Amino acid sequence: MDHQALAREMRGLREQVTGITDTAVAAADGLLIAADTADSIDPEGLAALAAAGLGLARRTAEATDRGALHRTVTYGSHGCAAFYAVGDSALMVVLGDEGMDVDRLHRATQPALRRIDLILTARPEKASEGV
Repeated sequence: MDHQALAREMRGLREQVTGITDTAVAAADGLLIAADTADSIDPEGLAALAAAGLGLARRTAEATDRGALHRTVTYGSHGCAAFYAVGDSALMVVLGDEGMDVDRLHRATQPALRRIDLILTARPEKASEGV
């Protein structure tokens, strides 16, 4: 997996949307893949919580015949946490402050999520074998 490409996508999203404070990418089972978080955030714990929350939201969408889950957002008094499905096997978490434009975030994440999915599902290149 190209960790530098993942970091570029996370950094690029931060540059596009004012108010993003932290980002992380995790496997659907909650294992952390990459994080760009403040020291006050436990990225492994964030990944596990995001996976649990997204899993519950995904099951709710299915049980209520709402189709495939795209995202869920939790709003708090100091900002919000947005959780996005990345294909079927991963998720992205975006934390933002009170001033973050969530609609802009949703628009900006769509192409980033597609690129992150491609990064995560890319097959590693095989090393050339000697003749």
